[in-house]
Amino acid sequence: MSAFSNKDGVAAAEALVAAIRKNKEYLSEIDGAIGDGDHGVNMNKGFTLFKEGFDPASGDLGQALKALGRVLLTEIGGSMGPIYGTFFREMSKAMAGRDAIDAAVFAAMLRAAVSGVESLGEARVGDKTMLDTLIPGTEAFEKSLAGGADFPACLDAMEKAAKAGWESTKDMEAKIGRASRLGKRSVGVLDAGATSCWLILKAFSDSIRPLLR
Repeated sequence: MSAFSNKDGVAAAEALVAAIRKNKEYLSEIDGAIGDGDHGVNMNKGFTLFKEGFDPASGDLGQALKALGRVLLTEIGGSMGPIYGTFFREMSKAMAGRDAIDAAVFAAMLRAAVSGVESLGEARVGDKTMLDTLIPGTEAFEKSLAGGADFPACLDAMEKAAKAGWESTKDMEAKIGRASRLGKRSVGVLDAGATSCWLILKAFSDSIRPLLR
């Protein structure tokens, strides 16, 4: 089964930063429709602080995700700092001590991210949150892996399911957070957290593929 080295995986962390930077205005625009409009600003701040403080030449993906999680947990306010800080911290724990990252390890990283985010609150699939992207993507990756698919095919399945989950939030009524106060008026707008989660999973997928050996 194909894998990529933890050391080479730093490229994936850099791809995450690029994806958030590129879409910071889009994320804030979406958030502004039913939230306070600072999702893109906060995410960009956190990812930029990480990039400025982490030397990719002297680290690996596990160290990068740990550092990113720490920055988000300690430097970024609102709900997304703790949520994504936990997301990346738990991913880093799941790959600790691994020199090579294969599909089984990446599945464990995704599952750890899900468990970490779920531990922070009561959000579930259907509540119009990032879990509507993360959980379908994770489950599709795991199902493909269990069925004998290779790493690229598992990534394909993850992307397809995560994108469908993200897009489904447009027709949902928010049940969690500030947007829940709007009730039915929250329908018709994509969720900002689900959107950033889609960008992150897509960046992981796109950056991992060229690294596989």
